Amino acid sequence: MRSVSLPPPLTAWFRRRARRTATVCAALTLVSAAGLTAAGTAAQAAPAAWTPKPSPMTTPWTDRVPVDKPLPEYPRPQLTRPDWANLNGVWDFAVTPADAGQPASFPEQIRVPFVAESALSGIQRRITQNDKLWYKRAFTVPSGWNGRRIQLNFGASDWRTTVWVNGRQAGSPHSGGFDAFSYDITDLLSAGTNTLVVSVWDPTQTGGQAVGKQRINDVTPHPGGGIFYTAASGIWQTVWLEPTAPARITRLDLVPDLRDSTLKVTVHGAGASGHSARVTVSTGSTTVGSATGPAGSTFSVPVPNPRLWTPDDPFLYDVRVELRSGGTTVDSVGSYTGMRSVGVARVDGVLRPVLNGKFVFQTGTLDQGYWPDGIYTAPTDEALRYDLQKHKDLGFNMVRKHIKVEPQRWFHWADRLGLLVWQDMPSMDTRTPDGAARTQWEAEYDRIIDQHRSSPSLVMWVNQNEGWGQYDQARIADHVKAYDPSRLVDNMSGVNCCGAVDGGNGDVIDHHVYVGPGTTVPSATRAAVLGEFGGLGHRVPGHEWYPGGGFSYEDQPSLAHLDNRLVGLLDALREVRMPAGLSASVYTEITDVENEANGLLTYDRQVVKVDTARVRAANQALIEASRTPAAPVTLPTGQYRSLRVTTPGYTDRYVRHKDGALFTEVVGSGSDGLLKNDATWKVVPGLAGSGCYSFESRNYPGEYLRHRQYRVYKEAGSGDLFRADATFCAVRGADGGVRLSAWNFPEQYLRHYDAELWLATPGGTHAWDAPAHFAQDTTWAVEAPWAP
Repeated sequence: MRSVSLPPPLTAWFRRRARRTATVCAALTLVSAAGLTAAGTAAQAAPAAWTPKPSPMTTPWTDRVPVDKPLPEYPRPQLTRPDWANLNGVWDFAVTPADAGQPASFPEQIRVPFVAESALSGIQRRITQNDKLWYKRAFTVPSGWNGRRIQLNFGASDWRTTVWVNGRQAGSPHSGGFDAFSYDITDLLSAGTNTLVVSVWDPTQTGGQAVGKQRINDVTPHPGGGIFYTAASGIWQTVWLEPTAPARITRLDLVPDLRDSTLKVTVHGAGASGHSARVTVSTGSTTVGSATGPAGSTFSVPVPNPRLWTPDDPFLYDVRVELRSGGTTVDSVGSYTGMRSVGVARVDGVLRPVLNGKFVFQTGTLDQGYWPDGIYTAPTDEALRYDLQKHKDLGFNMVRKHIKVEPQRWFHWADRLGLLVWQDMPSMDTRTPDGAARTQWEAEYDRIIDQHRSSPSLVMWVNQNEGWGQYDQARIADHVKAYDPSRLVDNMSGVNCCGAVDGGNGDVIDHHVYVGPGTTVPSATRAAVLGEFGGLGHRVPGHEWYPGGGFSYEDQPSLAHLDNRLVGLLDALREVRMPAGLSASVYTEITDVENEANGLLTYDRQVVKVDTARVRAANQALIEASRTPAAPVTLPTGQYRSLRVTTPGYTDRYVRHKDGALFTEVVGSGSDGLLKNDATWKVVPGLAGSGCYSFESRNYPGEYLRHRQYRVYKEAGSGDLFRADATFCAVRGADGGVRLSAWNFPEQYLRHYDAELWLATPGGTHAWDAPAHFAQDTTWAVEAPWAP
């Protein structure tokens, strides 16, 4: 097994930010039930009564989580202020019946922001729709914040969250598990110590809300679960305070426009009616462009000769926004942006997604965002970054965030590292939703779009998945496209799967094919993408969530088989599917998750299962081939040809049929006429696709070279299956030879083995998949026919 090096330390950028904010943070005293801690300073000892629970698997960061100051980093990188205070840490905790009021006592303690089901929370207990979670802590507001409004911010809390400060409710309950929300608590505060109480009710799949992969299950490892995982109830992202002016900036919409080299900016605010906004774009100490416009309206900031954001060069500009009343600046925030464009365009006659006007194949993985110690919450910021860095190390340029929305810092790392992001809207339960559920789901989706619309890495919204909770597919796709026209829209990922209904619109047509890579093709209006494929599995002893309970779509007997099989799939994308019109692929998946053993890494992130260099090289070859495609391999249709073996020592053998099956046999000038006829094939356009080829028998017209159960035969037939089985795509081989890939199984190649013809799979487990001489045995010389 391959060991994983521990993640790199925090960057100098964050060290500088930590120094810049330390003075302000240290001024805020946070009071727990058992004592005081200073925000922003080194973590103090927690009450002796609190300890985390043993994690079923430990990641490299499990034991690095500070007891009383977990996740201390600034939580909102695209709208920053210098003054803030982190409320993460040990809070008092209670669980009551779902319909109960505030309890008289809080007998337990929980480490926020880890969900109650997680080991890192210190609770690690099953939560159901019959429970309500209660959190409580005390805090004081530093005197340096006097005269400013105090905002209480939640990164996310699942699902219905109600907040009280000093016994009075702060605004309305928030319903939503994946979007940030805030309350202005200024008028609820008292001098000195204040008491904060939060209740959360989370029905998970028994309710109608967005839940993604969460299901109410045992929180300790157990068999089963399939593709659904442990629920995540309650606060799961950072809780924090910040002082603001009465008129303040609440959101920035930063949309690059390469057509005129400008940044389109909308500065949203509270109490900002009649105010203006001054926006300055810079790099280092150099101002690139600036402009002033009315708050709440869109205006343009020039960015001349922009340095474009790409996965290879994820360059980010600094942005400073000032909210002004007359000539006075009343609020100021920092942000950043990347100049890039996203769209679809015809490239050599094929509809493709384009980045900055150019097609680049998007190769990524499915990223579920689960952790064995924190479940929904990564144990540290380094851990949050780590999975994205592993994508880069493995040569991927894209990640599909699957049915979960991560904290804003995750998007920040994707922006900085240079990964294209497909963002799923978390699905509701698989049943058809009622009207109230639909209203809630769409409102939360809009809020998620608003909160992440300025991230340059995010290039596509994925509305629904495999028909789970599906409804109004076309209407929703139209709405999302109108609401955020700067990105692509996928109306349904996996339209070919599981009863899904394709809305027929959006920018892409998206198939799921396991193991794949399948035959997704573009239409006249949509580019072709492979939203899920792969699922190759290998269980690593000592790194299983439930030992012996893991499953995959195709188990691999060894790490060597896993490497060969995976690289074979990536090569098939490059050699066959991309030339046939495929533009993107999402491999399942970056890590194992609970009982899913499909990961390139183990669930605990302790082992990288695959050969990083080989996978990176295969991905880089795939990406490069999309930029500079090789000329297609063509065969002479309508003409007779013979197929000669190129394996050294066997180059006098040719493909021939005998008794309906295919073999190789020595053919020479002295061979009889029957053998020469049997070894001659008419090359015709592919029966399943004219971009590939079929081979018709010379002496049995209407019968074709066809694979069936891996063996290859000469047969007649009709129907889609026969036409697919009788179609092969020509791929460039060594020394001018040709490899023949199955049209419907592009990762499988026509191979001779013990004089028989088979469909062979790189990394496969059959005898005819043996790695020795694989490339030579699957390469053929297309020569003059023995029987013209």
